[in-house]
Amino acid sequence: MMPPDQQETSSTLPGNNSHPANSTMPSSSSGNVSPCLEDPDNKQHDPPRFSILGESLLPVTLKFEDVTYNVDLAPGKGGCCSSQDPKPTRTILNGISGIVRPGELVAMLGPSGSGKTTLLTALAGRLPGKISGRITYNGHPFSSSMKRKTGFVSQDDVLYPHLTVLETLTYAAFLRLPKELGKEGKIQQAELIIMQLGLTRCRNSVVGGPLLRGISGGERKRVSIGQEMLVNPSLLLLDEPTSGLDSTTAQRIVATFRGLVRGGRTVVTTIHQPSSRLYRMFDKVVVLADGCPIYSGHAGRVMEYFGSIGFEPEINFMNPADFLLDLANGIAPDTKQDDQLDLTTTGISHHHDDQNSIKQSLISSYKKNLYPLLKAEIQTTSQDPIHFKSGKLRLRENQWTSSWWLEFKVLLRRGLQERKHESYSALRIFQVLSVSILSGLLWWHSDTSHIQDQVGLLFFFSIFWGFYPMFNAIFTFPQERPMLIKERSSGMYRLSSYFFARTAGDLPMELVLPTVFVTISYWMGGLKPSLVTFILTLLIILFNVLVSQGLGLALGAILMEVKQATTLASVTMLVFLLAGGYYIQHIPPFISWLKYISFSHYCYKLLIGVQYSANEVYDCGLRMHCRVMDFPAIKYLGLDHKWMDVSALLLMLVGYRLLAYVALRLGQPH
Repeated sequence: MMPPDQQETSSTLPGNNSHPANSTMPSSSSGNVSPCLEDPDNKQHDPPRFSILGESLLPVTLKFEDVTYNVDLAPGKGGCCSSQDPKPTRTILNGISGIVRPGELVAMLGPSGSGKTTLLTALAGRLPGKISGRITYNGHPFSSSMKRKTGFVSQDDVLYPHLTVLETLTYAAFLRLPKELGKEGKIQQAELIIMQLGLTRCRNSVVGGPLLRGISGGERKRVSIGQEMLVNPSLLLLDEPTSGLDSTTAQRIVATFRGLVRGGRTVVTTIHQPSSRLYRMFDKVVVLADGCPIYSGHAGRVMEYFGSIGFEPEINFMNPADFLLDLANGIAPDTKQDDQLDLTTTGISHHHDDQNSIKQSLISSYKKNLYPLLKAEIQTTSQDPIHFKSGKLRLRENQWTSSWWLEFKVLLRRGLQERKHESYSALRIFQVLSVSILSGLLWWHSDTSHIQDQVGLLFFFSIFWGFYPMFNAIFTFPQERPMLIKERSSGMYRLSSYFFARTAGDLPMELVLPTVFVTISYWMGGLKPSLVTFILTLLIILFNVLVSQGLGLALGAILMEVKQATTLASVTMLVFLLAGGYYIQHIPPFISWLKYISFSHYCYKLLIGVQYSANEVYDCGLRMHCRVMDFPAIKYLGLDHKWMDVSALLLMLVGYRLLAYVALRLGQPH
């Protein structure tokens, strides 16, 4: 299918390098057509200047030949098309081939576990591990330039729940569109995507999630598609975009894909049991059974092909998709329903053998009848006129679309807007306020005559603001891992800009709460009534908070699993607590080194050092006055090298965050 004549729109699509400065939004009259329910396919007769239904700027011919993928497993039997010998691996994909040209909409069908998602992920260049076979894009392997021309929509919609539809697409536009468009141009593109995908009515509604009610599932799916359509992708891959949707909503989404392929794009989607109306909208289908192909070719010739090899439906007007799924499950059209209900051991075994026999027959027929023709078509297809070897194009595509500073600002603003509901929650504020007031009441107006109590309060400061920030920071990267993988795989931003924006976005709340806590507890607890001492105490606590937060970020980034990271953090803080210098003063020499890796130990020493001067005395009984520095708990610490303690905390501050960044870098898919 060739794209329609829409040459006037192609020069203003977001992926183009030349954008007119005076581009304007389409007239508001186009918004009268039932927003959120409209069919985008109905608008193609009068597309806007930036229409996503315009022509693709770089048509892509996708070829995949004999694609095979294995995963490591315990020894056991493989799939239906593997050998009978036990192997330590399982074959997920086995010799799958196909070709998708610009302007074609291809559907992958098959039962659950047949390898559809794995194949789609491999075509998107996002499948870890080694893939056998050959996948080419206009005759070239996957590259960074191709990555930015590929849109990938996963089955699960990974979106920020507290952002609105407009905010979600606007932030994506800021990050993904070239800087030549400017701020206003990027906002226009987001607005036009909203209009084209029928999201006008819900543009100011929050996306929502499992714990927050938002837009509907179909609208959420269209938002995910819109994020990928912002960059005018030449190749669009979608994993079950209609799952969980009613037939009408599913048809609207597939109708959107039809509008996209008319612009010369290559669209491949997996789909779960489509209706007959949906099936007729596909140009080609690929049918998988246990990772092996049983059909690959034109959608309209399916019934003819299977009829030629002895598989004809008993019902004349049967949905082709239902027929294909039955065959992929090893169920022949003439199988009686009573045979399926035989639940005896012999019946189940016989039924399973019959299914495997049918699958093997279909696989053999594919290899004999379709595979040679498909292989010849792939081999003889002429090279596309547009290649990635153009020096100018390659230079442009390998560059980041935005500067580091712009990425940092956008990510910081998006993070603050998304997490303000969590950071400034009433529960966290109540937690800190209640503990600060309680500690102030317990140590109400203590003085140096009760120096042991004051030392205990300072140690409590160091421990509480060691535990609290670290356990909050542990959740940071594990919770954002799906979003980070999705956006980094699309080349939206640099990892460094994300890391600095994420850590900087946590600072306001991480520093405000301890400031309130220390202000209340310090003066209620009767510590030295000196403004300078109070400020120094506050600065030490804030320094300790940053170090503790860095350790939490590092543990979360290394393990990327909340339960494991929390367990390790509990053990770590218990060690720091015991080695902090308050509970144990005479640690055996062979284990005394633990206190030197405890940031609570250094924080505790600095708090004691700024609270008491060298000549200060306290009432030690019988009208005697003793020097504070001779108090056993303080004398043991050794307060002569405060700058060394500050340097140790500074080293930990930088080291922990550097470790977190390196762990994130190594954990990213390549």
